[in-house]
Amino acid sequence: MIISIASGKGGTGKTTVATNLALSLGKGTRLLDCDVEEPNAHLFLYPEITETEVVTTGIPVVSDELCTACKKCAEICRFRALTVVGKKVLVFPELCHSCGGCVVVCPENAITEGARELGVMESGHCGELGFSQGRLRVGEAMSPPLIKKVRTHHAGAKTIIIDAPPGTSCPVIAAMKGSDFVLMVTEPTPFGLHDLKLAVEAVRVLGIQSGLVINRSDMGDDGVLEYAKEEGLPILLEIPFDRKIAEAYSCGKPIVEIMPEWKNEFRALYQRIEKLVQNGRNAS
Repeated sequence: MIISIASGKGGTGKTTVATNLALSLGKGTRLLDCDVEEPNAHLFLYPEITETEVVTTGIPVVSDELCTACKKCAEICRFRALTVVGKKVLVFPELCHSCGGCVVVCPENAITEGARELGVMESGHCGELGFSQGRLRVGEAMSPPLIKKVRTHHAGAKTIIIDAPPGTSCPVIAAMKGSDFVLMVTEPTPFGLHDLKLAVEAVRVLGIQSGLVINRSDMGDDGVLEYAKEEGLPILLEIPFDRKIAEAYSCGKPIVEIMPEWKNEFRALYQRIEKLVQNGRNAS
């Protein structure tokens, strides 16, 4: 089963939930940190990295000798990654989405596919827990291809926990797509509610079942609870504002390590998700 942990905004406790859930399940589970712009699950897991792979994406390489400056490559590119100045084609690699259309339409076969580095994928383990993460190259804006690469690295895992990027943009969709369940982590504040609504809309577009974890649940107001009731969103776990939890977080230690009783809470959370997914499959 693939469970994506998401949030409408950063700072809600998404990675806290993802790492503690993965640690509670243990053997047969793999955590994929797809928050590639700022991966931080490793700060809590201290994994042993055993494999590193450079991830690239295709970009056009134009032969000046063969090119006739017909402009067909520039005309097909919707992202303006190519432009013709005089008799020369200029390529802007950072704008390229690697669709390959320019290679196909070039009548002179003057364009071939080169490669541009996006970042690296690192894999290893934390005890019996499998672990993979992506690290986007500094200054790089094209994160979905790297996220998709991390998503493929789960061989042999019975359960896959995905730590998705915050928000509702393209990287989030790339991380969540194909999941069996999206667990949204929010907090009971006006800002938390506002961004939760955006996240719920995105998940519904993808047609994936979802539920909520409310972090720091004994603070703030009742707005999130009322919204969840109105929208029929199951609240699967509430995490109170606890000094021990805050101290564990600040020291880079999982909740289940400092407070072992929470391991049963996270296992029960998984069982609730498993039941909802099964009921959903039976209903369809």
